[in-house]
Amino acid sequence: MPSYDFILNGSAVTVDAPADMPLLWVLRDKLGVTGPKYGCGVGVCRACTSHLDGSEIQPCTVPVQNCAGRQVTTIEGLATGDQLHPVQQAWLDQDVAQCGFCQPGQIMAAVALLRRTPTPTDADIDQIQNVCRCGTYFRIREAIKQAAGELG
Repeated sequence: MPSYDFILNGSAVTVDAPADMPLLWVLRDKLGVTGPKYGCGVGVCRACTSHLDGSEIQPCTVPVQNCAGRQVTTIEGLATGDQLHPVQQAWLDQDVAQCGFCQPGQIMAAVALLRRTPTPTDADIDQIQNVCRCGTYFRIREAIKQAAGELG
């Protein structure tokens, strides 16, 4: 079985896995990283949203072979020690989560949006396609606006 080396949340990892194994399964089943959630397996619900070299991806559709030598960041890699990322803090401040299942993916999508668009409009925020079954979209929008103000 091939071996793949990459940086996961700031630490070097090596994993033995089939080349076409989705990164989501490598993260969850082989590396014990449970923040990215399995929702649909085809990149539609976006519950697994993470970052590859700083860009938003859905690891349920990215084969591990595509990650060799690159940087993978999940929700677990956003905080710095005990200091939450501004988006994570805004999520708490705005009481976004209900069931919480989609929130790691939502937060990772919001971080990617704010990197691309530091002062997003409502239309920019509406382009985030992550599904929230609880429907907390209004609070998600408010949290993104709060974080944008803190990051800007």
